Amino acid sequence: MITDTEAATPALCRLQLGRELRRLRLAANLSSTQVVRKLLCSPSKLTRLEQGDNAVVEPADVMALCEIYGADHEMRAQLVGYAAVTKTKKDWWQSPEYRPAVPPSFKAFLALEATAEALHTYQAEFVPGLLQTEEYVRAIHQQANEGLPPDEIDRVVAVRMTRQEALRRAAQPLKCASIINEAVLYRQVGGEQVMRAQLEHLAEMVSHPSVTLQIVPFKAGAHAGMDGAFTLLRLPDAQPIVYLENLGGASVTRRPGNVRVYEEAFTDLQILAVGKQESLSMIGKAIKEF
Repeated sequence: MITDTEAATPALCRLQLGRELRRLRLAANLSSTQVVRKLLCSPSKLTRLEQGDNAVVEPADVMALCEIYGADHEMRAQLVGYAAVTKTKKDWWQSPEYRPAVPPSFKAFLALEATAEALHTYQAEFVPGLLQTEEYVRAIHQQANEGLPPDEIDRVVAVRMTRQEALRRAAQPLKCASIINEAVLYRQVGGEQVMRAQLEHLAEMVSHPSVTLQIVPFKAGAHAGMDGAFTLLRLPDAQPIVYLENLGGASVTRRPGNVRVYEEAFTDLQILAVGKQESLSMIGKAIKEF
C-alpha cells in the first residue's frame, strides 16, 4: 500500500490500484467475464484497469468495482484516493514540455519505469539510456532523425535526461543492472570528444550505488543476447515485464513464458560478462582509443 497518497505519482497510484483491484476480484472468486457483465463494460477496460494502463482512472469505476467485490469502507477510500490522483496530477512525461517527444508506445514504458524497483537491460549497439550523456543522446537522435528541427531534438534529449532521475529517487531509487556488448565502447557516436566524455561518464556510473554494469567481451563468442537488445522491468509485488524496441516500434510483453526466456537470457549474460573491475579496465582501454 502507498502510505502517502497525496505525494505519490499517478503512475504509482495506477499500478497499486490495478494490483488491489485484481486482488479483490480474485478474493471474491469472480472471473473477468463475470465482472464485465456486472459492470457493463468491455473486457479490455477491466484489463487496462488491473494492469494500470489507463492514464486516468474514474473514481466512479473504482467505486462500482469495490461494490461488486464487497470491499470494506477503508479499502474503498484508499482506492478512490488512488483514482483521484490520476485525475488531479500528471506524470512528468505528460507535461507540455515533454509530451510532443513521447510517442504513445513509449508512454507505457515510462509509466512502468517510473514504478519499477529494478531495470535489467542488455544493449548491443549503444550505451543504455539511463547511462547516456546529453551530448551522446543528441548525437544519436540527430543521426537517426535527420531533418528533425533543433527544438524537437531538444525535447527528445530532455526526456532522456529526465528519465535518469529515477536513479536518484528519494523514496526508492531504481536499481539499474546493465550489460553491454564490447562493441558499444568503440562505436563512435558524435565524434571522439563526445565518445570520450560518454565513456568517462560510464566509468563513473560503474560506482553509482544504484547501477551495476558489465561488459560482454568479443572473446566470449556467441551468447544469449545475439537476437537483440531487451529490457526487463521488475515491479513491486507484480510479475516482471519485458520491453522490446526496434525500427518497427516498441512492445511490452507480460506473458510468463516469454518473460522467463528473457530472464534466463539475462542470467546467462551476467555469467558470461566480465565483472566490475574488468569492465572498468575495458572502459579505460576504450577511452585511450579516443
